[in-house]
Amino acid sequence: MRITTIFMLLGGLGFFLYGMKLMSEGLEKAAGAKMRSILEFFTKNRFIGMLVGIIFTAIIQSSNATTVMVVSFVNSGLMNLMQASGVILGANIGTTITGQLIAFNLSDIAPLVVIIGVVMVMFCKEQNVKKIGEVILGFGILFMGLSIMGDSMKAVKDSPQILGFLSSLTNPVAAILTGLVITAVLQSSSATVGIILLMVSQGLLEFAICPFMILGCNMGACVSALVASLGGNKDAKRAALIHFLFNVVGSAIMLVILLIALRPFTDMMLHISGGDLARAVANVHSLMKIFEVAMLFPFMGWIVKATYKIVPGEDQTQEDAYELLFIGSGRILSSTTAVLDGIREIVHMGKVASMNLQDAMEVLCNPDEEKIEEVYKREAYIDFMSRKITDYLVRANALVLPLADERLIGGLFHVVNDIERIGDHAENFADSAKARIEHGVEFSEKALRQLKEMNEKTVKILEYSLETFRNRNYEHMREILQLEDEIDAMEKKLQNAHVKRLTKNKCTPEAGMMFSDTVSGLERVGDHATNIAFAILEPEPAVTVEDDDDE
Repeated sequence: MRITTIFMLLGGLGFFLYGMKLMSEGLEKAAGAKMRSILEFFTKNRFIGMLVGIIFTAIIQSSNATTVMVVSFVNSGLMNLMQASGVILGANIGTTITGQLIAFNLSDIAPLVVIIGVVMVMFCKEQNVKKIGEVILGFGILFMGLSIMGDSMKAVKDSPQILGFLSSLTNPVAAILTGLVITAVLQSSSATVGIILLMVSQGLLEFAICPFMILGCNMGACVSALVASLGGNKDAKRAALIHFLFNVVGSAIMLVILLIALRPFTDMMLHISGGDLARAVANVHSLMKIFEVAMLFPFMGWIVKATYKIVPGEDQTQEDAYELLFIGSGRILSSTTAVLDGIREIVHMGKVASMNLQDAMEVLCNPDEEKIEEVYKREAYIDFMSRKITDYLVRANALVLPLADERLIGGLFHVVNDIERIGDHAENFADSAKARIEHGVEFSEKALRQLKEMNEKTVKILEYSLETFRNRNYEHMREILQLEDEIDAMEKKLQNAHVKRLTKNKCTPEAGMMFSDTVSGLERVGDHATNIAFAILEPEPAVTVEDDDDE
């Protein structure tokens, strides 16, 4: 076999894999966020979860993407293992749709499909149209790759070494191992089935050996999820094991059936497929998966229990202050859940900042050195979270994200900054509390009452803003805008009252300056809270706040 033939074969495989990747990513970007919501909502019941898994995988053309996503959902606590098992079963059926598409010989119109996709990607400004163009372009490139591989395989018939190897695959064990290795390397059972389909059509493989190679594909397809789970928590590892055990047990049962009744099975498949070898391979893949799911669906509870035996115990939670709940060490960075996990961690950071604000104002009104240190420690934790979340968002931004998440992620950086600045204001209030102790500064009862009243409004607007940010809706927007106006008006009123007290010598300059700085700081916290509410509802925050560096 000439070197040019090898280059053509590898080039065709490259086109095929890239086309599949482009098609899958385009579909995931165009519909990923909506599909994710559907996946979250409809997986409460295992049977419905299975149907959703079938549809989802058929749409994004990748069982690997679905299973990795499920692992990340389990890792994030959005889905339990029984719910995950239903989606994983569905993904195993949905992945066979790719083989059915490949069985349609569309190589002749592939160049036309490619140019349509190129025009949509290059000349259309609408992002959704561009993503659909990527899907069409990937579809065309996939079939062009198949065409190139098909042409190069004609020359393979002249190579005695290749033919000798392929003829040795009459051994079922060798065929299973070959399918497993190829799928593990290519990270796609659909790609392996496509190659098998092509080789059978070219007469390079006997149809009777294909079911055994497909069994190997099924097991090789588990590699991606297993690798993705390595850095996850124990439930994430168990979710990947559900996929692995299902395929191993299902393949073992199918192997026994094939060894007993291979000839009747292959004859039936050829009859169903009208003698079309390519369609017969695709039908073998689909029927085997459907049969395995039907067999094992009632016993998924046992498989889930088995994963607890293989991965025993519970995750050890960190008790130290510097803990990230959703994006910490060992968490999986999945394009589908990256932004969702980031939002959850930011909300957690916001709650910590809100708690610190309340404690800082409490300690300012009633100075206590021990509580001041607690505020400082929590502020260090907020700074830690700010750095880690920002680093996480930078890495998430480099992923291929669904369009809806792409639009959100820019605003998330603003929110992290706003929460970090709220933490800084809380630290400033603690500094003032410390100064009160050191210099014996006293506030009047009226001044303390005014500060507490303004702080209550500030805490309330922050709670509403975090709720708005988390749910991404306008439910509390009226209250937020009203509180923002009230806080602004109150700041002006208290500052004027403060000036009058100073001119009448009713307070010391130190107390007056401290009071003024605190009122100003609370007003800025209100602005930051408003920014948080608007950050992901508008392209840019509605209120821009510039804090002094020496604050």
